[in-house]
Amino acid sequence: MSASVSGEVRAEPNLTPLLDVVFQLITFFMLVINFSQDAFDQRIRLPVAGSARPVEPSKVVEDRLTLNVDRNGRLYFNGETYTTEQAIKEIAVQAELARLNAKSLGVNLKDGDTLPTTLVIRADADTPFLYLFRLITACQNNGFRKYALKAMNKAS
Repeated sequence: MSASVSGEVRAEPNLTPLLDVVFQLITFFMLVINFSQDAFDQRIRLPVAGSARPVEPSKVVEDRLTLNVDRNGRLYFNGETYTTEQAIKEIAVQAELARLNAKSLGVNLKDGDTLPTTLVIRADADTPFLYLFRLITACQNNGFRKYALKAMNKAS
């Protein structure tokens, strides 16, 4: 019969299950994270403007909607493609959602009030003005008044 002289019992924890859980959490967060670049459609070729500059970050956190318009007037928004008529209806839905969001934050908006949402419009360089005019008019009719038009500052 053999026995140890010191009488110590050593137990080493099995770290394999812990590592499995950590890797599963990392995978989960990688799948559900909302990347800020997902609203930018690569099919849109932005116009080039010499005075284009980055949007200065605001100290106030505000909602932003990014609208991508292709050369045929189709709107790419939230992974969906809309014709101009469908886009006008979707803008009304988004305006109502912005009103509900503002109401949940304690801001009481009346009809005709400016919505606290900035619209970022990314239009293709070859988009006819008529499509943009109809889109912006629909946005204004639904209470959106803050706009950011995207352009590139040099050809790349």
